[in-house]
Amino acid sequence: MPDLKLYTYFRSSSAYRIRIALNLKQLSYESCPVNLLQREQRSDDYLKLNKQGLVPTLIDGDLVINQSFAILEYLEERYPQHPLLPEPAANRAHVRSLAQIIVTDTQPHNNLRVLRFLTERLGIDEDQKQAWYAYWISENFSAFEARLANSPNTGRFCFGDSPTVADVCLIPQIYNAQRFDCDLAPYPRINRINEACMSLPAFRAAAPENQPDAL
Repeated sequence: MPDLKLYTYFRSSSAYRIRIALNLKQLSYESCPVNLLQREQRSDDYLKLNKQGLVPTLIDGDLVINQSFAILEYLEERYPQHPLLPEPAANRAHVRSLAQIIVTDTQPHNNLRVLRFLTERLGIDEDQKQAWYAYWISENFSAFEARLANSPNTGRFCFGDSPTVADVCLIPQIYNAQRFDCDLAPYPRINRINEACMSLPAFRAAAPENQPDAL
């Protein structure tokens, strides 16, 4: 069995992605919670593993990997069972491009350190923070929904009838959007895919409320 450790925070969408992927690949791992609210990610011990002071960090034996998408790609290559990227290359590119709408264009605008900067450094109020968050969800979920609508490959999941990296990245962002009371009614395909994913044990077990550090 692989010797995997995941440094995680229950509400981190980036860490949530990795928990889903590990579950889908049926890989056992040790969960090592890092409390972002208490700024444990800035401790000397954790900064030795992740110089940015971010989660997730994956340890596989002597190997330490930061950045969630790099971890997803590593897991796909190192543990190819239950693949999360389809064949051929054109289909893999399609799935990666969907995933990047979330990983590159959505989550970085709305993660904890950005929201903290907006409130603590720029002094915006809660209504303004909510407007910021909702804007980036609307902007990028609209594009994601359109991609799903226009692709013949959209099935029960983002691509076909098995979960892929696109679903792994989408579901945590839906969770966060719901937590911030974003209106998701305009995205019927996204909502349908969310229901399909959350019917699977791998997704449910990875959910924030099911983590040992859930508050």
